[in-house]
Amino acid sequence: MIGIIIAVVITFIVTALVVHQLTLTYYKKNVEAKVGSAEARANEIIDEALRTAETKKREALLEAKEESLKTKNELERETKERRTELQRYEKRVVTKEEAVDKKADALEKKENSLASREDKLQKQKAEVERLGEQRKQELERISGLTTEQAKELLIKSVEDDVKLDTAKLVKELEARAREEAGKKAKEYVVTAIQKCATDHVSETTISVVQLPGDEMKGRIIGREGRNIRTLETLSGVDLIIDDTPEAVILSSFDPIRREVARIALEKLIVDGRIHPARIEEIVEKAKKEVENMMVEAGEEAALEVGVHGIHPELIRLLGKMRFRTSYGQNALKHSIEVAHLSGLLAGEVGVDIRTAKRAGLLHDIGKSLDHEMEGSHIQIGADLCRKYKESPIIINAVEAHHGDVPTESLIACLVQAADAISASRPGARRETLEAYTNRLKDLEDISNSYKGVEKSFAIQAGREVRIMVIPEQVNDADMVLMARDISKRIENELEYPGQIKISVVRESRCVEYAR
Repeated sequence: MIGIIIAVVITFIVTALVVHQLTLTYYKKNVEAKVGSAEARANEIIDEALRTAETKKREALLEAKEESLKTKNELERETKERRTELQRYEKRVVTKEEAVDKKADALEKKENSLASREDKLQKQKAEVERLGEQRKQELERISGLTTEQAKELLIKSVEDDVKLDTAKLVKELEARAREEAGKKAKEYVVTAIQKCATDHVSETTISVVQLPGDEMKGRIIGREGRNIRTLETLSGVDLIIDDTPEAVILSSFDPIRREVARIALEKLIVDGRIHPARIEEIVEKAKKEVENMMVEAGEEAALEVGVHGIHPELIRLLGKMRFRTSYGQNALKHSIEVAHLSGLLAGEVGVDIRTAKRAGLLHDIGKSLDHEMEGSHIQIGADLCRKYKESPIIINAVEAHHGDVPTESLIACLVQAADAISASRPGARRETLEAYTNRLKDLEDISNSYKGVEKSFAIQAGREVRIMVIPEQVNDADMVLMARDISKRIENELEYPGQIKISVVRESRCVEYAR
């Protein structure tokens, strides 16, 4: 039994040893196989890297050759272009040289021609002088007068005309001497005008409101025209909606109503809610806004002129004149200008400048209510000044600025003068501007109608006409006669204030070039 066990144990040990040896053999073969595979893979990678490096090397060489070839081609192209450009420049130089040679030949021919012409001109001049002497002798024989006698006769005739003009001038000078006060007044007026220059914008009776699109016209009209009727009824303005693209025209002779309608319509367009109730609300707001604008305009006018202490209602009425015009002249701007002119004139004659400015600013205050109340703007303005406790000097200046009542102070006279200056200066009102431009045109037309006049200019606001004559056609003696004839014709054909100076200019020029 023990022998059997020993035999089994030995058999097990032998079997274990055999299995162990087989396992070692298997693992050894497996490891050797893996090592061989890794070495083969490494060799493959090295070979692949060598092939890739060779390929890159060949590609780099090809690229270098291509770049070199490209650079060579570009150099050859640039060289060719420069060679072509040089050839073109060479052709231009040759052409210019030929042109210069031709011009030199032409100039030489011209010089020769001019020399021959000069000889001919000298001969013709001698012939003209000979013929002139013959004509002079023939005229002396026919008239029975010598040249000196004819000159004396002509001079005597001119002297008689000059004496008559001198007598008139002396008479005018004597009248001016007797009216020295008037002369001083004119000097003061001129000084004031030079210091005060105000532009006026011609007002119209329509306003144009721009629309964001033509579809807005239908919204403004509304269903069955309810919106437009409501706006016209509340504002008192006619709305004209026609084919004008993206625009609505507001028409009214009352500029305040027109301004209210314009503001209201612009607010409605921005708001977008257009219906009768909203229109009524916006129109009320626009009326308040226009009232505020009038107050601000009146305050700005008083501040600009430097007048303080005016009653708030008069300030509002002054601002209302911003929307009032007279012959295209804005009433508020006219009042501001009259105030400035009155102050300047007052400074010249030595009276109170502030009072003069105050009277000038308020002189047309009645125009703010003359379409709402009966009576002239003078009477309405005087009543307003009395109502709001203005001084008697201011009231008299307002009443007398058109000569309806006698002036009681020098300030009233100054306001009269300032009002006349502002209203009658060229460009202030439409009628005055038209007459002024027509007068300037007539002055230039009369001057240009004379033979030998090259051009003429009416300058100094029509106080002077400057006439440029052609020196070859008008000599120095003819200039004197032309100036007298033009002055006589202007006196007979035109109506103008003051006097007009006629200046005839004869200019001779000789031009030569140094080469």
